[in-house]
Amino acid sequence: MSAGTKRLLVIGHDYLATSGAIEGRFAERGYEVESIRVVPSDRFDDPGVDVDFPDPRDYDAVLVLGARWGVDGDEVASWVKPELELLHTADEAEVPVLGICFGGQMLAQAHGGSVGRSPVPEIGPHVVSGEPAVAGIWTQWHYDRFVPPADATVIGVNAAAPQAFVLRRNLAVQFHPEVDADSVAAWMADGGAADARDQGLDPDVLLDHIRSLDDDIRVRAAALADYFLDVVAVGR
Repeated sequence: MSAGTKRLLVIGHDYLATSGAIEGRFAERGYEVESIRVVPSDRFDDPGVDVDFPDPRDYDAVLVLGARWGVDGDEVASWVKPELELLHTADEAEVPVLGICFGGQMLAQAHGGSVGRSPVPEIGPHVVSGEPAVAGIWTQWHYDRFVPPADATVIGVNAAAPQAFVLRRNLAVQFHPEVDADSVAAWMADGGAADARDQGLDPDVLLDHIRSLDDDIRVRAAALADYFLDVVAVGR
């Protein structure tokens, strides 16, 4: 690694995690990406692994991805607690963190907010209102939602849940700007199709809708990463 190279730590929680267009934008902006996977594929049914997380102070930014488990789930307590400590350390050291879905919920939990069951699950594309960086149609896939910390600035909402907040150099989003239709197809093949049907949705129609949005969301995901790097990460 050459002197002055910026480093991004990507924390993925399971074998279906993808950072997609978000990671791609970091790479375009000159970041060297280092990724870790918390729960290996052979422990998916027994996710209570012990994890030795890297020191976030060794990086210029951290990206925390989604997960199918809940923040408060007993089965993942072994690694949720040290990951929350990582987020505290990053915040104290002013290392910027972007949290997506579960990652956004972790940021809320780490900094005085909370996470609870959403009264309305969001599966597939849903509209978000708010600041230009987060407004629009985004793919969602969550049953829980975060309650932002009291001192956070909420920048995105819809009727189901708060959708985005900024707190110091942390940006949390409840939606999935990183995924495309191929990503969601992998989720569908791994149980997501049943989730969709449980919500009265046709998985094939849902995938077609997401695919129709891919090009637009890829552009807006890059813009969201730029907002994080140019506004949130520098404390503006």
